[in-house]
Amino acid sequence: MQELLKFSALRRYTKALSVALHERDPYTRFHCERVINLATEIGIACELSDRELVLLGVGASFHDVGKIGIPDSVLLKPGKLDADEWEIMKTHSERGERIVRATMLADAPAVASIIRHHHEHVDGSGYPDGLSGDGIPLLSRILSIADSYDAMATVRAYHRPRGHEEVVAMIRAEVNTKFDPKVFERFAEVIAKSPSRTQ
Repeated sequence: MQELLKFSALRRYTKALSVALHERDPYTRFHCERVINLATEIGIACELSDRELVLLGVGASFHDVGKIGIPDSVLLKPGKLDADEWEIMKTHSERGERIVRATMLADAPAVASIIRHHHEHVDGSGYPDGLSGDGIPLLSRILSIADSYDAMATVRAYHRPRGHEEVVAMIRAEVNTKFDPKVFERFAEVIAKSPSRTQ
């Protein structure tokens, strides 16, 4: 009960940040809600503890909060980002970490770590720290695959929405490079019958 109260406080005090980001980028609100649900399902399949599931849910809720610091010309650009713009966009995970750490609430550092590392790749090619394999926090590896599934399945200015089979095939093609193979196995089991599954 004490753990749940601590996480409830963290989520409550960071809610204003989430609302502010959603005002700038309405897509983010619904994307985060879907990612929370899918990440939690994967977490359950990975047999996370109750505490880990709460951490994962809060991390998923605020994984894009760093985008509040990205200039509108980049965040809201109606098209594909160029190389310089992409470098700016990539800073959102570090910005998100700093924002959550600044709340100084219990377990904020654990949530901030999830956010910082959700774009790391298992082969070390991700960002911001180039972590690889088990060096990437498990909760970040789970969030990465949930985030990627929803992002590829929804309409964005720079790509069409993709169907379920196509998205899963694209994710499978990046197992052992971008995605953890064990997490992918759990994801594949979950998404087959998940309410988060796209058509």
